[in-house]
Amino acid sequence: MTENRKLWGDKPYHSLDYYLKQTYGEKVYRLSLNGGMTCPNRDGTLGTKGCIFCSAGGSGDFTPSPLLSVTQQITEARNRITKKTNARKFIAYFQAYTNTYAPVSYLEKIFMEAVSHPDIVILSIATRPDCLSEEILELLRKINAIKPVWVELGLQTIHPATTDWIGSGFSIKDFHTALTNLQKREIPVIVHVILGLPCENRNMMLDTVSYVGSLPVFGIKLQLLHVLKNTRLADQYLSHPFALPGLLEYANLAADCIEILPKHMTIHRLTGDGPKSLLLAPLWSADKKNVLNTIHKTLKERNSYQGKGEITWQSQISSIK
Repeated sequence: MTENRKLWGDKPYHSLDYYLKQTYGEKVYRLSLNGGMTCPNRDGTLGTKGCIFCSAGGSGDFTPSPLLSVTQQITEARNRITKKTNARKFIAYFQAYTNTYAPVSYLEKIFMEAVSHPDIVILSIATRPDCLSEEILELLRKINAIKPVWVELGLQTIHPATTDWIGSGFSIKDFHTALTNLQKREIPVIVHVILGLPCENRNMMLDTVSYVGSLPVFGIKLQLLHVLKNTRLADQYLSHPFALPGLLEYANLAADCIEILPKHMTIHRLTGDGPKSLLLAPLWSADKKNVLNTIHKTLKERNSYQGKGEITWQSQISSIK
């Protein structure tokens, strides 16, 4: 594994931190921003309750108030980080809800305000695959010529029954249409996948991860399922508790995922940390540092690294493609 470890610095996988240091020559920090948008799965267009796991903050529980301008949000978030570090370069990450679900004129205003900031080197936009019209895609292409634009798509799973259970309101066909349209415009895509969904077993989760690994995408985010208060998932969990992975089980699952991902793909996240005030389960996930340390220890014990089992697993999912 020593030779493979040298590919990505001090980790046996192609981390986002490694990619950014190689590209920009120093550590780059992410600033979570709030564009004040909602979601078609909340405003009545497709539904009103959101995805089963989605909190009232729309996955943006750590973002600032949308009442602040983008520049104010960047300044406040930047100041918090620079109190502890010598950070000079940042990613403007529009995280809360669906960040292309607004008129193009408004999106152009806030996105251009972000990339115009001298300390912002990347614009990253979290959105749904069914909220990328031709006009929005052309806007993103135009901004991508100024500074790099990343689009983060929440696929979560490739299994239709799970998608129905989540209640996202979009299909894998929508995802592939969005991916194709973004690829045509040379806009890098990061795919979000959830691990630990109660209606999926290990092989189903690895099928999804391997499938993402076979696609022309820049990166992947692996997200442990969190049960957060005031969500439909919490209602189910409290009335009919279901099993969630323990720390060691999750560490081994994350290691399995790392092994089957191709070496060129950037891993943007290995877990997640929901707000402690909202977290119902699994409680061990609140200590993100310990979770990452456990995953790294597991990889070391297994003599494991990214791409180690890619070919073997890819052959098992050929029927899905």
